[in-house]
Amino acid sequence: MTSGFVSLVGAGPGDPSLLTRRAVVRLRRADLVLYDALVSDEVLAIARRAHRFYVGKRAGRHALTQEAINALLIRAARRGRRVVRLKAGDPFVLGRGGEEALALKAAGVAYEVVPGVTTAVAAPALAGIPVTHRGLSTGFVVVSGHDEQAYGPVLGSLPPRAATVVVMMGLARRAAIAELLLARGWSGSTPAAVLYAAGTPQAHTWIGDLSGIGLHQPPPGDLPATIVIGDVVTLAAEIGRVAAPADAAQAQRAVQQR
Repeated sequence: MTSGFVSLVGAGPGDPSLLTRRAVVRLRRADLVLYDALVSDEVLAIARRAHRFYVGKRAGRHALTQEAINALLIRAARRGRRVVRLKAGDPFVLGRGGEEALALKAAGVAYEVVPGVTTAVAAPALAGIPVTHRGLSTGFVVVSGHDEQAYGPVLGSLPPRAATVVVMMGLARRAAIAELLLARGWSGSTPAAVLYAAGTPQAHTWIGDLSGIGLHQPPPGDLPATIVIGDVVTLAAEIGRVAAPADAAQAQRAVQQR
C-alpha cells in the first residue's frame, strides 16, 4: 500500500465559485497540483501551499505525454504526497481521466474522482443555451473536434436535428465539421453558436448558422471555444446571458466562505 493519495479533480469551466466543495478542500490540502492548460489562475490560487506543475495540452502542443503524466502521478503518490490532478471541466469528459484512473489502479495507488461541471454543458448554459429543451431537442451529443477520426463516425451518422451537437476543441476544424453535417442533410440555416472562454471575464458568444460557422473569424488570442449546433441556440436571444462570471476578487471571496 502507498501512503500518498491522488485526486482527479474537475475544475469546471473557469469560474472558481463553480467548483465543488470537495474540489476546494482537495486543492487547499494538496502538496502537488498537476494542472491543465485551461485551468484558470483563480482556481490555481486556491492551492496556496502546493507545488504547481503545468502538464497541459493545447492544439498539439503537449507539455508532457500522457504516459509521463501517469508516471508522475504514481511517483509522487508513492512518495507520500497528496496530489491533485486538476482538469478543466470534468475529468471523465474528454479529459483522459479514465486513463489516469486505470494507471493508478494498476500501480496500486489510492485515488478518487472529484467530478466537475463539464464545459460541454456549462458553456452553453452560461450563454443562455440549454442543450435540451422541450419541443426543440430531447438530447445532445458531445464530441472532440480536434480530429475527424474523433468526431466523424458520430456526426456522420447523426440524422439532421436529431440532437444538439456540442463540439469541444473544434474551433480549427469548424468548417470541416459544418461540411460534414451539411453533407449528412442538415440545413444550412440550422442555428449555431461559438462560445468563447466560458466561465471567465473574457466570455463572449458568436451566434449564426451552420452555413456561416466556417466563415466566422475567431477573435485574437487563443481563447478556448465550444461550438453548439441546433435549434436550442435560438433560445440565447430570449434567455440571455445567465450569469456574469465572477471577477477574481468575488470568486476568491465565494471560495473562502465555504
